Amino acid sequence: MLWFALILSELPLQVFTRGVDDAGELAVVEHQSGARVVAATPSALARGVEPGYSVAGALAVAPALQLRDRNPALETATLAEFATWAGQFTPNISIDPPDAIVLEASTSLRLFGGVAALARRIRLDLIPLGLHATLAAAPTPLAARWLARVRPDSLMRASPHWWRNLDALPVDLLAEGAEVSRATLELLHGIGVRRIGDVARLPRDGLARRQAASVLDTLARARGERPDPRPWFVPPERFESRLVLPASVTSTEPLLFAAGRLFSGLAAWLAARHAALDRCRLCLEHDDQRETLLEIVTGRAVRDEGRLLMLAREHLAALELPAPVEALRLSADTPISAPGRTQDLFGDPDAARDGATLLLDRLRARLGPDAVHTVHPVSEHRPEHAWRSAEPGCRPARGSPACGLRPLWLMTEPRALGSPRALNLLSGPERIESGWWDGADMRRDYYIARAPDDGLWWVFECLDPPGGWYVHGFFG
Repeated sequence: MLWFALILSELPLQVFTRGVDDAGELAVVEHQSGARVVAATPSALARGVEPGYSVAGALAVAPALQLRDRNPALETATLAEFATWAGQFTPNISIDPPDAIVLEASTSLRLFGGVAALARRIRLDLIPLGLHATLAAAPTPLAARWLARVRPDSLMRASPHWWRNLDALPVDLLAEGAEVSRATLELLHGIGVRRIGDVARLPRDGLARRQAASVLDTLARARGERPDPRPWFVPPERFESRLVLPASVTSTEPLLFAAGRLFSGLAAWLAARHAALDRCRLCLEHDDQRETLLEIVTGRAVRDEGRLLMLAREHLAALELPAPVEALRLSADTPISAPGRTQDLFGDPDAARDGATLLLDRLRARLGPDAVHTVHPVSEHRPEHAWRSAEPGCRPARGSPACGLRPLWLMTEPRALGSPRALNLLSGPERIESGWWDGADMRRDYYIARAPDDGLWWVFECLDPPGGWYVHGFFG
């Protein structure tokens, strides 16, 4: 077996900073034992703010410091979202509280090209998610977690006596992902134990008499000498992710950056399910408790985060915020099965159709869903009544009458011509005599004519009094 451990360093801070490129001077405060700083951004650290400072002390060295209360519920939700995102690499995922996940990836190595290639892929895919994680791999989940904490990027494969590489690690790691108490660690420090290898050389009976049996159990699990069962994470059937901004936002451009983080998680959720979707909902939470809901609809089922983000950009560009935004929430359900396709030697035959669909999606997002329509023919000879507006993508009804060549641009009302002598009639006449049943009857002879500027016009002569010549449409 091969386990990857991914630790979200400073998770209490990352839940607030992942939605912006630079959070500035920001610190997270915990109130359990007095108001104390538990994490701070690099800008705040540079000003002298350190974890453990009181709120008053932090504000004394950085008066412009932004303070956010620690949010354990948001940390738990972010860790679950992180595990959902990791489902694109392997289905064998376990959440390792409070800030890590472990992946059993031995069955996925061939798909991704080996251990180093999979580690590289994980690091690259983490960037658009907006989370920073330290990573390591080892034959057991506990060993992988220890390495990720103190020796990130270590990739340790199973080999004879591989566990000896753990002997040089600090003994304090025994409390990392295990039930070794602080009192037990103080006991080990008191007898001069500094490394994990020193523990292995101690008499086991002596450790047991000193209430340190948990140390032996932890060491055996890390070395693979004892089973270490893990509960598997089950991805949710419905995707929902919430991102809290470090400060309220009054313009839409920063919202697009934050939305990109959410769409990256959605794309990973879909990839793990081999699915796609044709709609999702982006909700903007305002600081006055109001919400703005954006319905993002695609012309076909997709899981491309770039396409979804492009449509979100069109929606946000046309949006006037009623109040500052403090959080974003993305939700999606009813995924559609979308198995992978092999590449075609001569390119993707659906590329042109997909480009047209993307254009329709962008127009709908920018102009509104009611502003974009297609035209369907109707079983009617009269040109004014021979079409109807329809939703793009709908199939037209069958049974349209056989007609001659029709122009793409039909005028709303025919325009009278002074004299047809300047026109060169190329074909016709095509007589249309219809409509006696609804009071809009007509008798016309239609021609295709070449105009003086060499354009092709669709003209007709009215056979009913008072007669006359008219232009009704133009050919491209």
